[in-house]
Amino acid sequence: MIRSVSRLAATTVAVLMLAGPAFAQTPQPTPSQLALAREVAINSGMTRSFDAMTEPFFVQLQQMNVTRPEVKKDLDDVVAMLRPEVEQQKQKMVDSAARAFASRLSEAELKEIAEFYRTPAGKKYVEVQPGLLDDIVKDLASWTQNVSEYIMIRARAEMGKRGHQLQ
Repeated sequence: MIRSVSRLAATTVAVLMLAGPAFAQTPQPTPSQLALAREVAINSGMTRSFDAMTEPFFVQLQQMNVTRPEVKKDLDDVVAMLRPEVEQQKQKMVDSAARAFASRLSEAELKEIAEFYRTPAGKKYVEVQPGLLDDIVKDLASWTQNVSEYIMIRARAEMGKRGHQLQ
């Protein structure tokens, strides 16, 4: 589960990083476009990766009390105090995701996408998405290996026909 969430988080970060140059090239989105984009980011399940990135920090912090039981109560209090602050930081990432969506999709497109995520099929898609991503990543590793071998075999054969030998 953590590996799949980590993959989703990494994908999300990569998507947001690639969207950066688009911000400078596109006009400012309207407030309604940003609101729809925010809804799409949240309802698509993308923002759950932000939780997946921050929650392990809290778990790691709370595990410190295993070696120092005398700090357990204070540590639990600090974690409880930090959660709302981290939530504010996550909301900044949700806003960034919304800007990324709004920079690449029109208001009409965002409205249509938002409507999909409100449907039973859209909700089901979001529910099964982590498992789907796990399956795809697992299959991708095998596929990549097979394609790599295929390309080398074919390239060697074709180069052999041309009088060259590849190692």
